[in-house]
Amino acid sequence: MNIRPLITLVFALLLFFACNEEVSPPALTEVPVATEASGEPNLHIADGGEVFLTWVDYLNDTTDALVWARLHEGSWTSPVTIAKGSDWFVNWADFPSLAKFKNSKSMAAHWLQMSAEGTYDYDIKVSISKDGGQNWNPPFTLHTDGVSAEHGFVSMVPLDDGRIFATWLDGRYMAGGHGDDHGHGGGPMTLRCATFDEAGKLYDEAELDGKVCECCTTAAVEIPGGVLVAYRNRSDEENRDIFYTRLHDGEWSNPKAVHNDNWHITGCPVNGPALAASGNTVAVAWFTAPEGEAKAQVAFSTDAGKSFGKPIRIDDGNTIGRVDIVMNDAQTATVSWLEAVEKKAELRIRQINTDGSVNDSQTIVETSASRSSGFPRMVLNGDKLLFAWTEVDSVETRVRTGEVRLKD
Repeated sequence: MNIRPLITLVFALLLFFACNEEVSPPALTEVPVATEASGEPNLHIADGGEVFLTWVDYLNDTTDALVWARLHEGSWTSPVTIAKGSDWFVNWADFPSLAKFKNSKSMAAHWLQMSAEGTYDYDIKVSISKDGGQNWNPPFTLHTDGVSAEHGFVSMVPLDDGRIFATWLDGRYMAGGHGDDHGHGGGPMTLRCATFDEAGKLYDEAELDGKVCECCTTAAVEIPGGVLVAYRNRSDEENRDIFYTRLHDGEWSNPKAVHNDNWHITGCPVNGPALAASGNTVAVAWFTAPEGEAKAQVAFSTDAGKSFGKPIRIDDGNTIGRVDIVMNDAQTATVSWLEAVEKKAELRIRQINTDGSVNDSQTIVETSASRSSGFPRMVLNGDKLLFAWTEVDSVETRVRTGEVRLKD
């Protein structure tokens, strides 16, 4: 009896079932947050490995509060109020942040505060705590133009020299103009930066790009010898691709595209990039939709941001962007994004390697596709990925967090 055909059939069936076995979703362990009506969560991991969560508590119809908590033995500490006000600009895409100075107990936090009666007249306010976040000094304004205009979409990075680097979108040339582009008009939106110390003294304020997209998040990361900034550019032809500029040895490079997607869009898509770095390896994730095809992509640099390789698509075919990214090590990154599923969305992740290979996507949690769900955030805490997102129901929104163990 010839059993070779039988053996071949059995082997083929085993291979078929192995290839079609569904990847089990990672086990998400919720880390409860002591909040009710809230939103705009953000995460920061300090140089010593401490993880901080910030969010906005909606105290009532007119008053908001920026609060923080630290992850301690798997739970969040009691929330501490940084500041509160009834004249804040609170926006689902332009959320506050916190950063801890390196080798110090001092911390800095930012929020947006109205400066005049115009809808988009608001300043970036920064407060510093010198006692580990228990007490916060009166805020200072991050920019020095003194113009009642839009300023926001801040990214802060602690530096080795004891200062914090900040970059932001600056609308000082847009003052007084309000067109059809998300209420913007007049002159161009610019990208600017500065550093500040623990006393709140500003240094090195500079314009990095004279014309950028008006309301997309920025991203910044420390690299050997400097800083890398990524943002959505705006060309005269209304192409809005992701650009970057690099500070190295005290000099900023000329801005250039991570990749020429040639996404032609006349309005701001409110969907900025994310950056992560490990040594000389830098990963950038972003959303784009040239010719109406929505994509989430990742590109790697292995020379500390001097150049980037070809983009690698990482979504599952129906993304709405809102990306984040972390480096697992110098060869592997984990990227997150929102994938539209019927009338809702799922927060998904995928591991991707510098050689271009990718793992299967995994769903972390179901959420809303609406603007109210904001931008989910992610940090790598040891061997766990920690997520913060905004839960949306028919009555209110609420910040939630959870963690999953990183698979090899």
